[in-house]
Amino acid sequence: MGVLPQTMTAVAIEGKGGPEVLVAGERPVPVPGAGQVLIKVAAAGVNRPDVLQRMGLYPAPKGHSELPGLEAAGWIASVGAGTTRFQIGEPVMALLNGGGYAEYALAEEAATVAVPEGISLVEAAAIPETFFTVWHNVFERGGLKSGEWLLVHGGTSGIGVTAIQLGAALGAKVIATAGSPEKCAACLKLGAVRAVNYREEDFVEAAKAETGGRGVDVVLDIVGASYLERNLRSLADDGRLVNIAHQGESKATLDMMRLMLKRLTITGSTLRIRPTEVKGGIARAVEANVLPLITAGKVRVVIDSTYPLRDAAAAHARMESSQHIGKIVLTV
Repeated sequence: MGVLPQTMTAVAIEGKGGPEVLVAGERPVPVPGAGQVLIKVAAAGVNRPDVLQRMGLYPAPKGHSELPGLEAAGWIASVGAGTTRFQIGEPVMALLNGGGYAEYALAEEAATVAVPEGISLVEAAAIPETFFTVWHNVFERGGLKSGEWLLVHGGTSGIGVTAIQLGAALGAKVIATAGSPEKCAACLKLGAVRAVNYREEDFVEAAKAETGGRGVDVVLDIVGASYLERNLRSLADDGRLVNIAHQGESKATLDMMRLMLKRLTITGSTLRIRPTEVKGGIARAVEANVLPLITAGKVRVVIDSTYPLRDAAAAHARMESSQHIGKIVLTV
């Protein structure tokens, strides 16, 4: 990669508030520590947690970069002590603890994955956060199996388009919710057997009708408290509710009797605070189970739009408009 520069362009959060608090400026190029790699960033994914961090609702964990950006793809620029998996110049993608909105970003070697041939760096930048999250929550925590039913909320979000495709590719039958006829059509195109416009239909009734009154086996939820009761009613006996985000209130009232009579499981997780070894385990599972589906063309990385790094504010405005279908990516 040649001699590394001392400084780089990076987008920082100055204060808290709307997209306008994202400001491009000069920062020192970080130096990888033990077990870390430095990536020369080609592209970085934009995710809902970045928006929450910008609003002051999701601060960076202690000791990690305060720059936004939880995933990036590019080339290995330098490596820290004890790293063995990658060569300088090798194309990689990584789940980051922060710092992706920059020309260079630090990643833990364990959470870094080689980019297979046939996947562009823009596509690669849109893989780690959503594919790691969906694999871990739907398949590892939710235990979704071939032949089972999966209900995905927010079907055209980055998480949604990933969950629909992975569920369908691995033999599940997927019902998705979305907020417009166009978005419902997109969900069906991605492999859902039924798309529910939540503004006009009750997803509980739709889930029951589609499954012959039985209900679904797994619900992947990004809404939280206001959906809890209806999510539980949507589930079949022995069903699993997996929560990965909440919009609005995080507290809800739970009918324990319904939980016991239907033998339901409620689980949830957030990836950012998990230890490096856990993220590394998920990375290896995604390498083995998911990347082959992408390279074979059975699952697509759905890109809604790309913006230059300095236009991060416009990318956030696009995300907050909720008009996007798939991932929004910053290019360097």
